[in-house]
Amino acid sequence: MRGLLSLGIFLFLHLAWSQDAGLALQLNLNQTHELSVTEDASVYEITTTGSDPYIVSLPLTQGLEANQNQLAFEYFCPTGIDVLQVYTYPINPGEEPVTLRDIGSTEGWVPIRIDLTEKISNWGKKGDSLRIDFGTAPGLTIQIRNLQIRAQSEREKAIEAEKQAKKQQELQLQAAIESYLNTSYEGQITQVLAKEEVIEITGTISGKAKVLLAEIPLHEHVTDFKTAHFTKIIRPNNGIFKAEIPRYHKVAGALQDRLLSRWILVEPTTANPLSHARYTDSVVPQYTYDYLKPKTIKGLGGYSADRQAPSSDLEDLGINSVTVNIWINGLFRSQASAENVPFEYLGKTYYVNKEQLDKYDRTMQKAFALDIEVSAILLVAKASQSPDKKIGEALQHPDCDPAGIYAMPDVTSAQGITYYSAINDFLAQRYSRPDGKFGRIHHYIIHNEVDAGWVWTNAGDKTKTVFMDLYHKSMRLTYLIARKYNPNAQVFISLTHYWNWTSNNMFYHSKDLLNLLVSYSDAEGNFEWAIAQHPYPESLREPKTWLDKKVSFDFNTQLITFKNIEVLAAWAKRPEMLYKGKTRIIYLSENGTNSPTYSSQDLDEQAAGMAYALKKIKYLDAIKGFQYHNWQDNRREGGLRIGLRRFPDDEEQPGAKKPVWFVYQAFGTNQEDAVFDPYKKLIGIENWNEIRYEKPITE
Repeated sequence: MRGLLSLGIFLFLHLAWSQDAGLALQLNLNQTHELSVTEDASVYEITTTGSDPYIVSLPLTQGLEANQNQLAFEYFCPTGIDVLQVYTYPINPGEEPVTLRDIGSTEGWVPIRIDLTEKISNWGKKGDSLRIDFGTAPGLTIQIRNLQIRAQSEREKAIEAEKQAKKQQELQLQAAIESYLNTSYEGQITQVLAKEEVIEITGTISGKAKVLLAEIPLHEHVTDFKTAHFTKIIRPNNGIFKAEIPRYHKVAGALQDRLLSRWILVEPTTANPLSHARYTDSVVPQYTYDYLKPKTIKGLGGYSADRQAPSSDLEDLGINSVTVNIWINGLFRSQASAENVPFEYLGKTYYVNKEQLDKYDRTMQKAFALDIEVSAILLVAKASQSPDKKIGEALQHPDCDPAGIYAMPDVTSAQGITYYSAINDFLAQRYSRPDGKFGRIHHYIIHNEVDAGWVWTNAGDKTKTVFMDLYHKSMRLTYLIARKYNPNAQVFISLTHYWNWTSNNMFYHSKDLLNLLVSYSDAEGNFEWAIAQHPYPESLREPKTWLDKKVSFDFNTQLITFKNIEVLAAWAKRPEMLYKGKTRIIYLSENGTNSPTYSSQDLDEQAAGMAYALKKIKYLDAIKGFQYHNWQDNRREGGLRIGLRRFPDDEEQPGAKKPVWFVYQAFGTNQEDAVFDPYKKLIGIENWNEIRYEKPITE
């Protein structure tokens, strides 16, 4: 799921002293690149016309004061913008811009501020200008007014100080988490089994006549263990113990399910930990049925029964798996009404929107009827984007920054856990029935592209360790609730093609997040998680992935794209990555190649890029699924034409099949070589074996 959003841009830039705010700027209408601009009532409208749109301000008529280091404005943009960059002008050789990525969508005027402190030492004299770059695609839109350079307000200073203090707290938390994960304790909880009425806990500890078994609720930090919500005295027999705890209990009158608790051994007098905490390893499921193994790896991303594309494609293309986006906030409601359907969770009534529920039912039922596996992508919208504000506020992580498109769920409070558990339980129960009345969800992809969490799973500015601590809890919660009903459900970590490098300092490296997830699994009990990776070409706009430069065939590669996809397959087979001796499943759950235009050359290059990718992937047994994104070209993907079909509203051939459609159809059939082979010349090879990498892959 890519955040290359369409944008139309309005801008107020007026050069004069502002009475109360600072120095306002005026736009130079004659100094633009790949955009058009008009002015109306002190608001300027900019429409981008190319992939490098920018505009330059008129020169400053006087120098800035020393404390005037903030570029501030209000913007109005219903779709959002992928990136905004500010340069001093003329641009000095080697100068890096101040960059603000993924400005959120808004249908009202929203203030925004960019700190130019690092630029002020060399800029701000009379005659100096700024260059402002808007996005990376043509046909984009934004409104901006009251653009000015001003001092930081006292309130902003206080917020910044609070942010820095919180950052220090999180650095301390990170150190505590890392110490905890890396400590070898004398005791071990070896298994936690959730039965219908009890939690059965077994473990070992030597040399202790008596220890305490303590419960840690999911929302609390195991590294800040002070007072247990429940303890039980354990007297090991030859270093071995087994205990049974009631599964359900009440806290402040509310029923709780200890399925989601963690259990730890501690000293009776000091409460010092004697083991790692351990999650529930397994739960006796309500239903039993066979694991659905797709007949082929061929799938489709972002499926919905309501899409404009012909449903006959599912059978014509031989689709065996799909991903379905589930916008939790769009489904969940807090109040009874004629439009909402009630459901029960732990003795409390919640609600889902009937219209949204019907939409998901149609999608799941269609897939179930065709024996197609469904992986649901769970997305948590920001509170500001939620139709029910109470639900939005309950689900959104409290530190979520407006820059994010989606949020991390709130796994830091009892209320957040309750609401998130309730909607997960509703989905798992409804879409796990043996009769498939409403269809079925087989697996869950936990949020989207979490290495780019600042955009797609925002929890504020977090270190990688603190971020993974939150994300791991979300994975565990969904996994355990899904396994209450479906004994085969797995959860997937969603990752971009960034591996050991990123172009955005707010992003994480996928490799680091996977290593942390392995550490949590080792410490707190292994569970059946899998990998959903998006190995797009280095540039999403360039289909000729064989030209990718930021790739190598080792575990320290910068990117994992189609060109070096063997690296990911080899990574999954490392001993530390295995689950019960088996290689974890890899789904390439969102990927495709682009046709920059509908020229015959561009369409052929798109098809060639996909033929290249599929000819590599078919020999990698660790890759069990390939969900093509997108079914049709989408106007909301920043000018990309990444679909199997043309835009539904294309003037010449609306919704028509592109050559890549026929490549995808032929994959895995007896027509594969006949369709694929004509693209060898474009790729520059004589034999498909030339593109495969079969040497050992190491660090």
